[in-house]
Parts: sequence; structure tokens; C-alpha cells
Amino acid sequence: MKLKTKPSAKIKRRYLLLEANSKKEIENTILDYIGILGWARAAPHFVKKENKIILAIERKSLNEIRAAFELSPNKIKVIKVSGTLKGLKK
Repeated sequence: MKLKTKPSAKIKRRYLLLEANSKKEIENTILDYIGILGWARAAPHFVKKENKIILAIERKSLNEIRAAFELSPNKIKVIKVSGTLKGLKK
């Protein structure tokens, strides 16, 4: 029997459609600007899609992640933010 988690215990994620050169560049930018503790709070997760980089993060740390991308010298651009993967396609 599989244990079911309560809806209040689920991680509520936001999905960011990013324009960047590589995943490694994104990881280094997040670690440089919000650190290891911020990385743990954001719980970033890369989602596989064809020719696109989609980053899933905890919704409470959305502003911190966006600020890290804006402050970085790398050209990481947030194209769209959505609560669902399907919403990124529109």
C-alpha cells in the first residue's frame, strides 16, 4: 500500500522557461547569488523538454531566483513563468 501525502504537504512549484547557454551556467548563477541554503530552499529541478531549458522551483523563492538571473553577468533570460508545464506552451 502506497502512502498518500496531504495536499498541504506537496511542494508547490513554478516553472521558468529560460534562455541560457547551459544548465551548468544556471546552477552556478543560483549558487553564486543565493548560496547553498537558498539552493536548498528553492529546490531547483530541471525538466526535460526539446531544445528548451525549463527550471522548476519552489514558489516561495521565485523572486530570489529571478533576482539572481538579473544580477548575473551571464545572459540568462526568464522568458515566461507558469504554475503548470502546459501553461508554458501558450
